[in-house]
Parts: sequence; structure tokens; C-alpha cells
Amino acid sequence: MHYMKNLLVGVLAIGIVILGFLYYKEKKQERESFEERTALIQEQIRNVGKLVVTEGTFSQVYSYKNSKSFYLDIFSARKKALIVVNAEVSVSYDLSKLETEIDAENQRVIIRKIPLEEININPNIKYYDVTQDYLNQFDAEDYNKIKSRIEKGLREKIEQSTLKSNAQNRLISELQKIYILTNSMGWTLEYQNTPIDSESDLNSLKL
Repeated sequence: MHYMKNLLVGVLAIGIVILGFLYYKEKKQERESFEERTALIQEQIRNVGKLVVTEGTFSQVYSYKNSKSFYLDIFSARKKALIVVNAEVSVSYDLSKLETEIDAENQRVIIRKIPLEEININPNIKYYDVTQDYLNQFDAEDYNKIKSRIEKGLREKIEQSTLKSNAQNRLISELQKIYILTNSMGWTLEYQNTPIDSESDLNSLKL
């Protein structure tokens, strides 16, 4: 009887050790899988953290005229020019500035902030048919004023063009890579505390 009792105790002890080992092994595998998935998401976020650039060319012709009056408006001095502008324009998103948070415990990836677009305008300005009177000649102030007006006009043309929307589409396509990965793993992607449940939700983001 005493022998059987010791045997039963021994079997129970071995069973507890085996169960403990299996539990530890299972937890370790879960932790390794958990860490592997988190690392995979971090790697994908790093991959999209690049500069997305959309480029375009704009051309415009301007006519500049200026007149100054002298001696009680009896005399006037004029200057004018025909200005041809060819501008290289780029709209970019620096996704290295993308602010994200990984909530591993609740299996969430949260996009806190999407960087603003950066518009770069590089105008090539050429002057033709330049005429100027002796008392009213082109100076640095004129050229600066003309350049400022040209850049303002180009920005208006950019707003009316598809350049910005094309740049946003490229931005969304990069963010879709994060969504596809998180969705395939059963994680949730959020933007400003709003879950993104489909790719169409990404397309409707207010950037």
C-alpha cells in the first residue's frame, strides 16, 4: 500500500513536470510567434518609410508691364517684357516622418500622423521682347516681384491639376502595404483612433 502511494505520487509529479514543460514550450512558441509578427510589421513600416515623389512640368507665358509718371503726369516711363516659364514641379511625401505606434498586446497598428505634402517648384524663367525707358528700368525688385507672381500662379495651376491627387494615390498605395500585412495577420490598422476596415477606407482618408 505504501509502495502504491509512493508510485502514485511519483506519477503525479512526473505528470506535473511534463505538463509544465508543455505549457512553457507552448508559451515560448506563442511569444516567439508574437515577437516574429511584431518584427514583421516593424519591418514593413520601415520599408514604406521612404520619399514618395510625383513630378510634373508646367509651362506658362506672362506679359509684364509697368509705367511711371513724372512731372505731374506729363511724362511717363514704361517697361515691359514677355516672360516664358517652364517649371519642374514635384509633390512629395517624406514617409520617414510617418508616426506610428504598435500596440502588440491588442494587435493594433496605429498611424498617429501622416506627413504633409511638400511642393517644390523649380521655374526656368526667360525674358523676351524686353523694352524699358531710361527712367524706368528693370531692377532686382522687379525680378523678385515677377518670380513671386509666377510661383503663385504655378501653385494655383498645381491645385487645379491632377499632380496632387496622383501624389496622394502613391501615398495611399504605400500605406496599403501596411494594411494588407496587418489584415492578413488578424491585426487592426487605425488612423487617428479610427479603424481602417477596408482599402476603400484608406482611399477616403483626410490628408
